[in-house]
Amino acid sequence: MSDHEYTPKSKVGKWFNDRLPLLTLANHLTDYPTPKNLNYWWTFGGILTFCLITQIITGIVLGMHYVAHADLAFQSVEHIMRDVNYGWLIRYVHANGASMFFLAVYIHIFRSLYYGSYKSPREVIWIIGMLIYFLMMATAFMGYVLPWGQMSFWGATVITNLFSAIPLVGESITNWLWGGYSVDNPTLTRFFSLHYLFPFLILGLVVLHIWALHVPGNNNPIGIDIKKPSKDTVPFHPYIVIKDAFALLIFLLIFAFFVFFSPNILGHADNYIEANPLVTPAHIVPEWYLLPFYAILRSVPDKLLGVIAMFAAIFVLVILPWLDTSKVRSTVFRPIYKQFYWFLVADVLILGYVGAMPAEGLYLLIARVATAYYFAHFLIILPFLGFKEKTTPIPLSITEPVLGGSADLAMARNNSGLKEKL
Repeated sequence: MSDHEYTPKSKVGKWFNDRLPLLTLANHLTDYPTPKNLNYWWTFGGILTFCLITQIITGIVLGMHYVAHADLAFQSVEHIMRDVNYGWLIRYVHANGASMFFLAVYIHIFRSLYYGSYKSPREVIWIIGMLIYFLMMATAFMGYVLPWGQMSFWGATVITNLFSAIPLVGESITNWLWGGYSVDNPTLTRFFSLHYLFPFLILGLVVLHIWALHVPGNNNPIGIDIKKPSKDTVPFHPYIVIKDAFALLIFLLIFAFFVFFSPNILGHADNYIEANPLVTPAHIVPEWYLLPFYAILRSVPDKLLGVIAMFAAIFVLVILPWLDTSKVRSTVFRPIYKQFYWFLVADVLILGYVGAMPAEGLYLLIARVATAYYFAHFLIILPFLGFKEKTTPIPLSITEPVLGGSADLAMARNNSGLKEKL
């Protein structure tokens, strides 16, 4: 906040602000004190907001022309591509926008993992973020079904069948999702309704996510608490706004490359064949951003245990703030954990790769080893290192190591206190 409360100068502005303080809120957002050492990894929050708004706007336009019927869905998509003014552009922006959305969210998540942004007092921010992530996956899966191509139909068949493994209520849940006894027209209409609804739920959670962020404030690369406002902070506008805008511009260039030059590279060729319940594709795979969890699902021989493992892989992220026992937030000062962090990144990439391969032979073995390491990282390695790892010295503030003339002196003073806590 600024040193003084914002007061509108005009009578109309004062009248409105007294009844609905939107102007005061806008002033708070521009003056919001932000750590001055935020790097470009922090710009993905703004990029994700842009992606969500883009998906909602293009989705609404596509919904005006899409027909959610098993006999007409595939042709309606072709109609959008060929007959609707700039329909090809709107569809390619929406389809590739989903991939860009997940690319940005994975960078956002792994940045949080590296700099400890999930730790106290930001647990609620992290949990809301995980709820957004889960809804994103559900929304993307249902959106993938809507073109009603071969991969859409059989992907829906495989994934919805997983719920039948749940004891007692599994068959009922599966039949409810299908709207019958197989994937057919009722399934498509249900998925279309939910796919249209969920982005607005995500938008509501994003507002809560940002609101929760403004209570403790931003984390920073050093991972230390700062007083607001202070010499360690700068106003959000114009400093952070300019940095976010530049990062968004670079992101848009990458986005535009896929839309205009390679719009189908992230899709599957079989999805350009109309759905046929009598012809099964040689290899059924989801979109690339769901492949790591698909690999975990297939790595377990038992169907029910595979479903449990897949959902546990997401749930373990939700409880992450309580699994990490280290008192130091940032991985910058955790030399041993830093190595395990990069092992985790490699492990997730490996899971994504084997998730796209047939579940047999060496691929299946690699998937099982990678799945075992994924859970070991969060349930064993992370808690153990929190107690045993010796961290490097942490500066007292963002500014003091530089302005104080001796970074070593500032770090040494803080290190003595840190060792007592550890």
